[in-house]
Amino acid sequence: MAEAHQAVAFQFTVTPDGIDLRLSHEALKQICLSGLHSWKKKFIRFKNGIITGVFPASPSSWLIVVVGVMSSTYLKVDPSLGMIARINRTLDTTACMSCQTKNVVSGVLFGTGLWVALIVTMRYSLKVLLSYHGWIFAEHGKMSRATKIWMSMVKIFSGRKPMLYSFQTSLPRLPVPAVEDTVSRYLESVRPLMKEADFQRMTVLAQDFAVNLGPKLQWYLKLKSWWATNYVSDWWEEYIYLRGRGPLMVNSNYYAMEMLYITPSHIQAARAGNTIHAILLYRRKLDREEIKPIRLLGSTIPLCSAQWERLFNTSRIPGEETDTIQHLKDSKHIVVYHRGRYFKVWLYHSGRLLKPRELEQQMQRILDDPSEPQPGEAKLAALTAADRVPWAKCRQAYFRSGKNKQSLDAVEKAAFFVTLDETEQGYRPEDPEASMDSYAKSLLHGQCFDRWFDKSITFIVFRNGKMGINAEHSWADAPIVGHLWEYVMSTDCYQLGYAEDGHCKGDINPSIPCPTRLQWDIPEECQQVIETSLNSANLLASDVDIYSFPFDSFGKGLIKKCRTSPDAFIQLALQLAHYKDMGKFCLTYEASMTRLFREGRTETVRSCSMESCSFVLAMVDPSQTVEHRLRLFKAASEKHQHLYRLAMTGAGIDRHLFCLYVVSKYLAVDSPFLKEVLSEPWRLSTSQTPQQQVELFDFDRNPDHVSSGGGFGPVADDGYGVSYIIVGENFIHFHISSKLSSPETDSHRFGRHLKQAMADIIALFSCTANSKK
Repeated sequence: MAEAHQAVAFQFTVTPDGIDLRLSHEALKQICLSGLHSWKKKFIRFKNGIITGVFPASPSSWLIVVVGVMSSTYLKVDPSLGMIARINRTLDTTACMSCQTKNVVSGVLFGTGLWVALIVTMRYSLKVLLSYHGWIFAEHGKMSRATKIWMSMVKIFSGRKPMLYSFQTSLPRLPVPAVEDTVSRYLESVRPLMKEADFQRMTVLAQDFAVNLGPKLQWYLKLKSWWATNYVSDWWEEYIYLRGRGPLMVNSNYYAMEMLYITPSHIQAARAGNTIHAILLYRRKLDREEIKPIRLLGSTIPLCSAQWERLFNTSRIPGEETDTIQHLKDSKHIVVYHRGRYFKVWLYHSGRLLKPRELEQQMQRILDDPSEPQPGEAKLAALTAADRVPWAKCRQAYFRSGKNKQSLDAVEKAAFFVTLDETEQGYRPEDPEASMDSYAKSLLHGQCFDRWFDKSITFIVFRNGKMGINAEHSWADAPIVGHLWEYVMSTDCYQLGYAEDGHCKGDINPSIPCPTRLQWDIPEECQQVIETSLNSANLLASDVDIYSFPFDSFGKGLIKKCRTSPDAFIQLALQLAHYKDMGKFCLTYEASMTRLFREGRTETVRSCSMESCSFVLAMVDPSQTVEHRLRLFKAASEKHQHLYRLAMTGAGIDRHLFCLYVVSKYLAVDSPFLKEVLSEPWRLSTSQTPQQQVELFDFDRNPDHVSSGGGFGPVADDGYGVSYIIVGENFIHFHISSKLSSPETDSHRFGRHLKQAMADIIALFSCTANSKK
């Protein structure tokens, strides 16, 4: 109980001679350092608020403007066109300033007003410039003179050394597409998937909607787009994520793996110590807004950074009708799960972050702790893995007071959740398929009770030192977690490193208090709900079929030599693989981002098009020539890139129709067209994990340091979920998921078709190159 003694700042006893007061100097020191830490963070936030508030100018520019104005007045030059004189006459009425003081005050006031006006003008000008998206539709590698001039203007108005949130107020709003355009694009997207009679019926429904109900719903949506920052994001978060009553595990949460072939240390506690410290370094950079905003087109066009705000100190709180997201500005602890026990670990000591070796020491103390789980504690997190309503009712009934509330608060208010897993995972050369599938399934669902699926991120470290992340989806999209994960992997491997014996560098610190066991008092009734939730979660987890595999026959280096987009190449390979697997086409979802706009999240690219279907049919027809297939491939690739660009620039289909549907529900009007559109299943759901910080990794010097990316569960009961990451020039990693209960799907079978499809398409270009030679 050493930590309990340190928590008491002073003790006193009453004696015949008076009160004997005994102070704990160490406790008072820790209180003082904690206060200093809090005030330091407040000051940094205040300073960053000022810097971001005056962007694209800087606070020092105020002094330059004011000094310039004052200098010109002393030189008998009036830059204000009489404004300074008017301010001076107004100050005359106060009769409490000397003439010289009034001149100075008048100059400072005018200079400040001029400075504010310049800031507003620059910010509005930048917003107008960023509203132009013609550059994205230009042919790759070709840039017009007008676009170059526009880029130069954007760079001029973007200021120097922008912080993470500097561009937020300068980003344009997401535009609302015309109803006629969205309906037309929708009909075009479903044309290859419907029989003629079904398509004619859908055309009638769509045209009736575009003429009658659509304009009425559109009026309300336009009104929202003028009033709200983003007309989609709040409804998307609310109705797609938070109001979902099904399990988060498998259905919503996703996972991220680490480097495929490299494990810097096989000591579990050491790996946890280094990577937790790296995560905390990233959080400190985030708190100070030192993370550079993501910018496209040669670090010119900024993307929205709003999703970073809830990366840490965030938890999803269950409710009977809808969940809520709880986010704290700061959290000084994490909660660690190991062998059915929960431990609270403080992240600071003596006013500083714990060092990697000290964190390793804390993790080792947890691993060495021989205590047993309390009744109901071991499988408590199964509540977060199953349906939301039982968890919400259970939380309301059994976690509202006492030690249960204190312990649950510790979990939900932690910076993030950590699991020290008892299994060994990762790539094994002697059995690559089984090892990678097991690794993926462990990160996606584990044992259904050893990850806290409500936390924004659950960091998992396996017994053999391999690690990964399970992330909740409602608060942000995968690129945000991916950005953190790239930083953590590179910092762990290249900057922090390990000693020769595999432990973290540095020395242990015996003075750090031991981790604290969280205490629970879980009644029998609650334990029954936990068991029921666990049974439900186990059924869901056991039905998941995942095939995770590296593809290293070729990568984007060779694909680019074929003068095509790597993403379009892979999407067309997926269409070909699906047709070979199922013998038919299906509605295909590819996630695209809309972060060119303020608070943008995602849009859908409907990858299955008339052009892609024509190409696939030509590929499976042995009578077609290579030249004909290549022409169809080029047309399909260009079509896909055009659809992707439309989605990125706010001209997508599905988010607009989704919001129109929400408005129709608010107005209590029924739309057969919208109802049918939103009930269509996505039997092929795909997503690319972007690599955003290529400069952190040198694949020429370290070719084995490739990341496996991450994946997600199947979206449809009879469909596939496919995620892929393109790493370096010669490596692509795929994650394919489906349900074992479906007689139509098989993840490994689809994977084999995908490998063959990739080879068949690249062979088209090889045949052409050989014929030219």
